Amino acid sequence: MTTLPQPFSADRTSSNKCGVTLMNNQNGHVVADVMRGKENVTVTDFPSMIRVDGERVLTFDFDEISKALGFDFDQADFEEIMSTHYGRMVHLDDRTVLFANPEDAAEYIDFDLRPVD
Repeated sequence: MTTLPQPFSADRTSSNKCGVTLMNNQNGHVVADVMRGKENVTVTDFPSMIRVDGERVLTFDFDEISKALGFDFDQADFEEIMSTHYGRMVHLDDRTVLFANPEDAAEYIDFDLRPVD
């Protein structure tokens, strides 16, 4: 008897990636351009959105983005242009950081790393 693959089975191993979907507008383009040159970051333009994906950790530095825009940019502005995200998101005063794995974000999200017996 032949066993057929499950139609909805998934690979449950970590992709080690995290990312956001940005609005395809003026601010979204500038933020994407700032991120485009960073190591381990992939930016993909679509007609109605811009995907920014990173390996392990993805950091949006608000000072760097503010300089590129020519005016102050903060967490509220970031949330306005971001429609979705994946990974553990941590908002800090001067940046937003996404982590692919909860272990990497443990110090920020009160993730308990103690082994369970």
